[in-house]
Amino acid sequence: MQDYEYLLSSLDNVKGIGKKTIQLFYKKKIKTIFDLLWHLPVSKIETSKTTDISNLQIGKDQSIKLTPLKYNFPRIRNLPNRVNCLSNNEKIDCIFFNSYEGYIKNILPINTEIIVYGKIGFYKGKYQITNPKLLSKNEDGAIKDIKNYSLTEGLSITKYNKIVEEVLKKIPNLKEWHSKNIIQKFNNVSWKESIEKIHSYEYEKIYNSDYLRRLIFDEILANFLISSQIRLKIKKIKKKKKIFNKNIKFQYLNKLKFDLTEDQKKAIKVIEKDLSSKEKMFRLIQGDVGSGKTIVSLIAALNTIKSGYQVALMVPTEILAKQHYNFSSSFFDSDINIELISGKTDYLSKKNILKNLENNKTNLIIGTHALFQKKIKFKKLGLIIIDEQHKFGVNQRKELSDKGGSDCDVLVMSATPIPRTMMMTVYGDMDITLIREKPKNRKEIKTYSKLESKVKEVIKFAQNQISLGGQVFWVCPLIEKSKKLDHQSAVEKNKYLQKYFNKRVGLIHGSMKKEDKNKILNDFLNKKIDVLVSTTVIEVGIDFPKANVIIIENANKYGLSQLHQLRGRVGRGDEKSFCILLFKSNLSENAKKRINILKSSNDGFDISEQDMKLRGYGDILGFKQSGIKMFKLADPILHKDLFELAEEEIKRIENNNSDFGDYYKLLKLYDKVSIINDII
Repeated sequence: MQDYEYLLSSLDNVKGIGKKTIQLFYKKKIKTIFDLLWHLPVSKIETSKTTDISNLQIGKDQSIKLTPLKYNFPRIRNLPNRVNCLSNNEKIDCIFFNSYEGYIKNILPINTEIIVYGKIGFYKGKYQITNPKLLSKNEDGAIKDIKNYSLTEGLSITKYNKIVEEVLKKIPNLKEWHSKNIIQKFNNVSWKESIEKIHSYEYEKIYNSDYLRRLIFDEILANFLISSQIRLKIKKIKKKKKIFNKNIKFQYLNKLKFDLTEDQKKAIKVIEKDLSSKEKMFRLIQGDVGSGKTIVSLIAALNTIKSGYQVALMVPTEILAKQHYNFSSSFFDSDINIELISGKTDYLSKKNILKNLENNKTNLIIGTHALFQKKIKFKKLGLIIIDEQHKFGVNQRKELSDKGGSDCDVLVMSATPIPRTMMMTVYGDMDITLIREKPKNRKEIKTYSKLESKVKEVIKFAQNQISLGGQVFWVCPLIEKSKKLDHQSAVEKNKYLQKYFNKRVGLIHGSMKKEDKNKILNDFLNKKIDVLVSTTVIEVGIDFPKANVIIIENANKYGLSQLHQLRGRVGRGDEKSFCILLFKSNLSENAKKRINILKSSNDGFDISEQDMKLRGYGDILGFKQSGIKMFKLADPILHKDLFELAEEEIKRIENNNSDFGDYYKLLKLYDKVSIINDII
């Protein structure tokens, strides 16, 4: 068996793994030998000396020699299973939560002296050890320290250690794939040495060692290589240049009541360069809420249309599609034909729209995901604009890029600022342009925090703002009242607020039908209601220019990025805007930090960076749900320097046209080859 084949082979090739054991490994998502090697020990169990019962320390993990005497398996649900034991003539209990009787009897046979390891407790006058792990003796009768792994029930720690040791004996010495320069940065440690070290008894000492850092770098680079290959593949696609008069844009920009920011001007310039080149554009415009991405995208659409091509603008919701349609219609002259297509478009209108698209009579079409159904055909599609809202992965973006054909450029907009290390990971397949600067006409949102016991003061403030012509968002974390969670529900709050705002209150949440939701949103837009009670469904970028107050219940339960996104729903008109964070007393230190950061900053990029430090990168707005947390070892906060080193190495590989062959082995190890083949 070849080196790579062995590492990627099934675990049933390993001595000591039968049909039952392999099912237990599958529960931990360990299917291959490589998966097993990547399941690292969490600590070292020092078992070489057992502790006498008289010297046990409560709350500490210790090993003890004992003899099981009696099983107690209660029939009442939620009560723990208990085994009465004796150690040095004193009583001690072994306690098991959520463990099967068969498993307990197997590891703790009656009247057999054994050694177990676990956390020591004290209950009703005697010691107890919770969820103990069984330890076995060596051939010479002695007990040695063992490595502690996170296991599923049924896998004993000693058996697991034996399996790992069996695998480590056969680890191949793989040919190096990195350049000499990179290897030197990790003191020339090899992949094999690194794997052996992280599964050694010295594991706790190597958290910042070259061995672990080298493996973390491998993991980051493997992910970056996929993005690089997609980017290079797209760059190789040759398209017809889009030829347009760059001065035409000034005729349109002069209509605006405000000046563009420097960031907007730079973004337009780089997009114009992309459009007029022979290489296909695959660019992300990353900007904070209210940074003016829409204008930038419409100038890109203008240039494309003036070159004789059609443009498709895709947005997440129907109401946002309508807003884009209205704004585009007022921005463009009548010689540019704009159409709107949505689930509400009647059959006859849809038929005419599809016909006009096929005959190139429609210049710009705006709609939701339905825009890319097979029945929708374009005569000459030259640009796809996606208001992404971070809902597309690498594969989906590539599919959209392919859909338009070789002459079609792709521009993606995202209103979710994320830290740079995450950006490299999530959007590495694209060219990225940042818009950080806010337009001068954009009013700063004043943010305040208030105890929820003072809600009457908040209601009075909201009533005053409504009397001045404003509108209010009132956000709650739950739809219905919960017995388990002490959070405000939108349904209850809607009933409560009706009496204070003359019944001019509407309710919206994710479980409502689309038609009902759109009706309430339109009523709010047309000022038929003054207060919109909502769950977080309103965080998607809808424009309500008269809404200038947002009140967020249980604000301490949200992450910083999500609070910032919610806050961005106001401040889109000419009036002063306010965000009020309601919270209960006795806040945790982290919750206090989040609220203070939000009160002191309106910069989404800065907020997301601090959010990631407080909560971890998997919890940043939406990314956990989108499956972005793709690393087993690497962390964008802890290993920022390795992310930056990987980015430099990718640029070197691309610029030098380095042979991809050696890195193919790296991708094979990380099971990324199938992804490369599918995408490319």
